[in-house]
Amino acid sequence: MCDHSPECPAAGDPNCCTAHVTADHSEQGWCRLCNGVILFDDGAYLTPEGRAMSLPRSA
Repeated sequence: MCDHSPECPAAGDPNCCTAHVTADHSEQGWCRLCNGVILFDDGAYLTPEGRAMSLPRSA
């Protein structure tokens, strides 16, 4: 799916939300990353398989 060099992390990788943005809908509070992840402004994200996840919060 990714044609960047170096290749972006896969949707299952722990750092999956560092992939490049391919569709920015920040006015709606979300963007799609090149690995298929949908990242929301509140730190939650959906994997391409439909699993809801959230980014780890720093202390």
